[in-house]
Amino acid sequence: MKRGHFLKSLGGLSLLPFVPKLHAQSPPGGGSNCILVPSETAGPFPLDLTANEYFFRQDIREDRVGVQMRQKVRVIGAGNCQPMPGVRVNIWHCDRDGNYSGYNSEEGLTYCRGYQITDENGECEFITIVPGWYPGRVTHMHFQVHVSTQYSAVSQWTWPHAAVVDAVQTHAELYPEGPDPLTPEQDFAFSDGYDLQLASLEWDAANGEYVSEYEVTVEGEGTVGIGYEERRTAEVMALGANYPNPFSASTALPLELLQPAAVHVTVFDLNGKRVWERDFGHLPAGAHTFDLGADLPNGPQSYVVQVVATTERGRCVAVLRIARM
Repeated sequence: MKRGHFLKSLGGLSLLPFVPKLHAQSPPGGGSNCILVPSETAGPFPLDLTANEYFFRQDIREDRVGVQMRQKVRVIGAGNCQPMPGVRVNIWHCDRDGNYSGYNSEEGLTYCRGYQITDENGECEFITIVPGWYPGRVTHMHFQVHVSTQYSAVSQWTWPHAAVVDAVQTHAELYPEGPDPLTPEQDFAFSDGYDLQLASLEWDAANGEYVSEYEVTVEGEGTVGIGYEERRTAEVMALGANYPNPFSASTALPLELLQPAAVHVTVFDLNGKRVWERDFGHLPAGAHTFDLGADLPNGPQSYVVQVVATTERGRCVAVLRIARM
C-alpha cells in the first residue's frame, strides 16, 4: 500500500529489553511496504509511559509553542501486510528549542510525549508541533510499538528535509533557532539510509496545520508475542468487536467470560478523559453484552473502551477502539 493510499479514517503494556525487527513503508515509487527498516535507539531521552495513564492522550503539546502538526501512524503486520488493531503506539520528540521533557532543566515536565491505541485499520493519530532540532541530530521523532508485554519495537522517523525547512521558515516567528542546519544524511542515526524511515509532511490550509503520515510494519500477523498477561487474560475473558462500528445511536459490546469475574468498564476519549464508566459487579461465566452508545456524548468521536475483569487470581485488562459517527 503506497503512502498516498494511507487510510484517512480514524476509527498497559511494558517495554521489555527485546527489540524486534521492524519494517516500514517503502519510498515513493517503491515496491512492497513490507521492507526491513533498521531498528534505532530509543535515544537518551525515553521515559516509561506505561505507569502513567496521563500520557494516554491525543494532544501532546501542552504549553509548547510551534506550528501545529497532526501526526498519523499506521501499523501493519509483516506476515500478511494487514493492519494491526489494538496495539499501543508511543511517540516522543523535542520541543521547538530542542529540549525533551523529563530531562535536565525540563525534569518533571511531560510535554511532547504520549500514546494511543490503533483502531481497526491499524491507525492512530496525535496532535503536536513540528519539532525543533538540537546539535548533531536532524529533526526527528521517536516511536515505540507495543504489541504485547513480550513484544515491542523501537525506531525513529524523520521528514523530507526541504519540507521541514519550509515549515520553519514559513513560521519563523515560532522558531527562534531557525531551520535545521543538518540533513538526514549528516545524522548518525540515519547515516545508513532513511528512505524507509521517512514520513510525509504537507500543509493543510483548510485546518491551518501540517499533516504527517507514517506507516510501519512489525513482525507477525495480527497480535503476536503473547506474554503472560495476555495468556492470563485469554483464560478469563474474550472481548469482541462492538457492532455496529462506527455507530450513531447505540453499539453493542460483546464480552465472553470464561469464568466468573467482577467486571468494570471504562470509556476514555482520545485525550485520556474518562467519559463513562460502570461497575457491573460479579458476573457469571458466559456471554454478556453491554450497550454503550446511549451513554456516550453525541457527535463524531473516537473512544477507547477498557474492560477490567477481576477474579480470585487477579485483575485482567482488555482494550478496544470504537467510533461514533
